[in-house]
Amino acid sequence: MTSPTAPMTSTGAAISSALAPCPCDSGKPFNRCCGPFLKGTATPRTAKQLMRSRYSAFAIGGYGDYLYASWHPANVGTVMVGDLNVAEVPWTGLTILDDEQKGDRGRVEFKARYLDENGVEHFHHEHSAFLRVNGKWLYLEGKVREA
Repeated sequence: MTSPTAPMTSTGAAISSALAPCPCDSGKPFNRCCGPFLKGTATPRTAKQLMRSRYSAFAIGGYGDYLYASWHPANVGTVMVGDLNVAEVPWTGLTILDDEQKGDRGRVEFKARYLDENGVEHFHHEHSAFLRVNGKWLYLEGKVREA
């Protein structure tokens, strides 16, 4: 898995200390939240954990392998790992609005904050669906809502 030597968020904040906060806004340190998932030393046990870790991967950049591997193969389309490695959007925060998990299906509603090219904050509001296949949670699809 390709990852930066010292992970940084897309806003330039370094995640170099063991106590650095996780970009997913869980309130936990990165190394005890999404870090182990992105580094491949742990697997998300819930759809919500997978959603948070995918947000962190997008926010930090350099984790295209993780994003690709956590996307259901039926829906990944023509997306390439290299495209997923680039943190194109300066993500600034995540709020989980609702989540539900029943058996091997899960859903998470969230709002992710980002800055446009003029520094104006916007929201990406999505209802995401997840499916657990052979014990591994995968992102199935997302329906974007107007913020």
